[in-house]
Amino acid sequence: MAEHQHAAPAGATGPMPVDVVSDVVCPWCFIGKRRLEKGLARRPDIPVTVRWHPFFLNPWVPVEGMDRRRYLETKFGSVERYAPIAARVAAAAAEEELTYASDRIARQPNTRDCHRLIRWAGEAGIDPGRMKQRLMELYFTEGADLTTHETLVAAARDCGLEADEVAARLRTDRDVEAVEAEAQAAQAAGIEGVPCFIFGGVLAVSGAQAPEYLADALARAAAQWQTRQGSTTG
Repeated sequence: MAEHQHAAPAGATGPMPVDVVSDVVCPWCFIGKRRLEKGLARRPDIPVTVRWHPFFLNPWVPVEGMDRRRYLETKFGSVERYAPIAARVAAAAAEEELTYASDRIARQPNTRDCHRLIRWAGEAGIDPGRMKQRLMELYFTEGADLTTHETLVAAARDCGLEADEVAARLRTDRDVEAVEAEAQAAQAAGIEGVPCFIFGGVLAVSGAQAPEYLADALARAAAQWQTRQGSTTG
């Protein structure tokens, strides 16, 4: 269980922030998101605001993506070597009522544009977590090609964004630098593995931990958060 202490921001008020650093193509991020939701549901007495931050699990994948088989060979040595890993992930996903269908994935995407969509959802007043969930379902469950603008625009439409506007934005470099800078900042801060959950800026938990563990971390962080909040506003 990896945990790290972080300094709380001065003068913080309102619901406690829960910052999630993760990537759309990280299977443990897919599972971790569901476990976080279950963990938060265990402590409805603690108001939180979940904030999603980008991370590039495979920054070496070209912007246009690459063949999934070649990706597995490059990262794991062979498709066969990845098979037992996929089986473990699929079993863990099934426990959370999620479907990890790795055999349906034909293309490995670069997730820069996915993170742009998540950012734009938040700017439009739509829950970024909803956008992230849809993209992960498309990839892990449906085997959709996230390298195509057609797929991304359809996902945006499903979540309530204006399709034509998203299509136009994707053809530009809008927010590319912002997304890349935020991902680089996470690495510079020492985040090497995802998902990483940072509760209230005071406690970080790495990995797709069990819901009860995340609920406990939430409660411990909330106690520190409330103490520091009182000391900065009193």
